[in-house]
Amino acid sequence: MGQPQTSSLSILVVDDEVNIRKTLAYCLAAEGHTVIAVSNAADAAHEARMRSFDMALVDLRLGGEDGMDLIPVLLAASPWTKITIITAHASIESAVEAIRRGAADYMVKPFTPDQVRLLTRRTARIRELENEITSLKADAQRVAPEAGLQSRNAGMQRVLETARKAASSEAIVLLRGQSGTGKSALARAIHQWSPRAARPMAVVACPALPPDLLESELFGHARGAFTGAVRDNPGRIASCEGGTLFLDEIGDMAPTLQAKLLRFIQDKEYERLGEATLRRANVRIIAATNADLDRRVAEGRFREDLFYRLHVISLTLPSLGERPEDIMPLAMDFLAHFCRSNHKRIIGFTDEAAEALQGYPWPGNVRELRNTIERAVILGSGENIGKGDLPENMAPSVASPAIGDRVPLAVIEELHIRRVIAGTASLQEAAAILGMDQATLWRRRKAYGI
Repeated sequence: MGQPQTSSLSILVVDDEVNIRKTLAYCLAAEGHTVIAVSNAADAAHEARMRSFDMALVDLRLGGEDGMDLIPVLLAASPWTKITIITAHASIESAVEAIRRGAADYMVKPFTPDQVRLLTRRTARIRELENEITSLKADAQRVAPEAGLQSRNAGMQRVLETARKAASSEAIVLLRGQSGTGKSALARAIHQWSPRAARPMAVVACPALPPDLLESELFGHARGAFTGAVRDNPGRIASCEGGTLFLDEIGDMAPTLQAKLLRFIQDKEYERLGEATLRRANVRIIAATNADLDRRVAEGRFREDLFYRLHVISLTLPSLGERPEDIMPLAMDFLAHFCRSNHKRIIGFTDEAAEALQGYPWPGNVRELRNTIERAVILGSGENIGKGDLPENMAPSVASPAIGDRVPLAVIEELHIRRVIAGTASLQEAAAILGMDQATLWRRRKAYGI
């Protein structure tokens, strides 16, 4: 009966005995793991700075050095590394001290290949569970299911079919489309469909941080690299080693960061802020944007060489207005989800509410529909969602004012603010699109009762 398959690990072996290094490297490589074997603490620290490791096997005695001194060094570089101290001089005291310093296990020499395989399989399962927990935490922070990927629309079905084919490759995928069309959901789906699904996916929202902080978030920083950097930060690239890096709204990335990202894409090498050490990483990149990148390239606001690097497989998601057949199925999915999370028993929509949903243009796309259904579930009190549970501007009998209509300017402003807020993921993003600071947006929302 065959052994269960486990994920491939990136493993560091540190032992001053050449035969031990060779034997361990051969045994681990035969199991499908990537192995780096070194003989001393300095080389081990260098390798840990260069790349991320899931696991490390560290000899207790490295010539005249104490292997336990490597534990905090390795954990500072990759906090998730599972360190096992190996030794021919076992004692209860050294085992306790190893665990106290942060080691995950302790193994006594001589050990058999079966013991090594058991250890790595256990570690692989732990790393899989940690990645699943990370994914579940991200899921818990989202307020609705990935219903936007369900579609009866032929154009959207073609996008999903191409995405499934692309998922099995290592190619960069660029997702394009209006805000709220489901680009983030599709990026997560591509990761889950890919061979990297058991590894982490890191999400970096490019407009959410100023360039300096975004660089630190992406590449990491060393302690003391800037004011407030009180500890090392491995960065999102290191945190998703072997997995997927999703760069959301990459069109808003500053030009200086575009150059550094291009270098990373080309060479898989990068440096943390405040360090001169060159690091390597194995990650697959998915990027998304609602901007017209072709126009930004022509205007000199986005690097042409980076654009072509990202444009290997480009998928454009249709707006919700282009897929009207999906409105009610999506609304029903969102209704079921929000009823569960709010402990409500609402079974559907009245004919008037359904007419309003289908007649609305949905400038904020699937995200706006999700927000609308969540609001309706919270406010609704009957068996069905009625038209009165929907926002006032969704009534089909009332035409929205247009630019140039004989209405006060405040009416146009209110409608514009409502639609931008409905179609964005945060008030910070809405304020940036509207060209006002968040305090001004807060005052406008208060004035209009938004």
